[in-house]
Amino acid sequence: MCSGESVRGPWPRHEVSVLVKASSENKEAALVLPSERDKLLFTPGPLTTSFSVKQAMLHDAGSWHHEFNAKVKWVRDKLLEIAGLSREAGWETVLLQGSGTFGVEAVFATCVPPNGKVAVLANGAYGERIVLMLQHLNIDHLVLRTPEHMPNDPIALDKALATDKTISHVAIVHCETTTGILNPITKVGRVVRRHHRAFIVDAMSSFAAIPIDFAAAGVDFLISSANKCIEGVPGFCFVLCRRDALLACDGYARSLSLNLLDQLKGFDRNGQFRYTPPTHVILAFEQALKELEQEGGVAGRGARYRQNHEALLNGMKRLGFRCYLNPAVQSYIITSFYYPDAARFSFDAFYRRLSDKGFIIYPGKISQARTFRIGSIGRIFPSDIAALLSAIGSALKEMGIKLI
Repeated sequence: MCSGESVRGPWPRHEVSVLVKASSENKEAALVLPSERDKLLFTPGPLTTSFSVKQAMLHDAGSWHHEFNAKVKWVRDKLLEIAGLSREAGWETVLLQGSGTFGVEAVFATCVPPNGKVAVLANGAYGERIVLMLQHLNIDHLVLRTPEHMPNDPIALDKALATDKTISHVAIVHCETTTGILNPITKVGRVVRRHHRAFIVDAMSSFAAIPIDFAAAGVDFLISSANKCIEGVPGFCFVLCRRDALLACDGYARSLSLNLLDQLKGFDRNGQFRYTPPTHVILAFEQALKELEQEGGVAGRGARYRQNHEALLNGMKRLGFRCYLNPAVQSYIITSFYYPDAARFSFDAFYRRLSDKGFIIYPGKISQARTFRIGSIGRIFPSDIAALLSAIGSALKEMGIKLI
């Protein structure tokens, strides 16, 4: 263990002091990395990571070397295992450079035929981002909107699919991080399957923390990212898909670099990314996957996140804050809170005070309400939530605000 490293349970924390000595012309030069710990991120990603995940990036890897390619294969296999899927059952994992948004756009750019049409269920900014993607790709689409505090409507989708036979694909955001609402992907997926359409799920903020039954939901393509609930660092996304469904898209691709089918063919051919892979990010992700397994997989990680969320809710209520969403549709990934009804409250000032105390929260993104958001995911624990709540209480006091 490095000097300055502390341990929380079986996981090393991220504060560390490292002394590196180098010899040059018989003179020793010392580089000391700061021991102050990073500010804790209460965001939906990028998020706080373990020291061991960061440490994994302190190595270089040859992007075509067989040892690195073996790690890429292990990562692809492990993602299928986490999802309860297998290649034997016809599933594939396709890794793609870039953020989760790249992966979502790649699915549409690759998998929708020239005469296809996408029904988008939208109740937040990320559903609306899908609409923007389809506009830029010149893909025909229908938008089925519900208010930001209400889940997507399977009944409205059923009517749309029954009426419009040109709709070929349906897209949904599982956990819409605009609010933290959890959308009913299984109910929606059953409707999609009954009408024999393809189902695309943006599971950016839910995969590996909220159980997803691929069979029950009839998922064809699911997209997530390295820097979310698996607790890796930003740099690549991944798509879990039915192999036959992706192979059937040959000739549809509207992009070179975002061509998922060609990316899969590259992995099939030589186990390599077609273009320069994010080598250090893959190394970090490999370690993050091992730590997910050590924690008890999806169930274990989800349990910790739920504990974080419950501690946050209880503490914020004690401080006098109100939640935006009804508990029945609230996820344990990220939570939106109304601004307090106090003339002296300024989110910018509140945010800066919390940042100065070592805590980073998230601004609101809701169009019809003044809110801010606090995430429950990443390498944080209930004790970190307690520390955040204490800092929030102090910040309010410093601002002269009393809510209760």
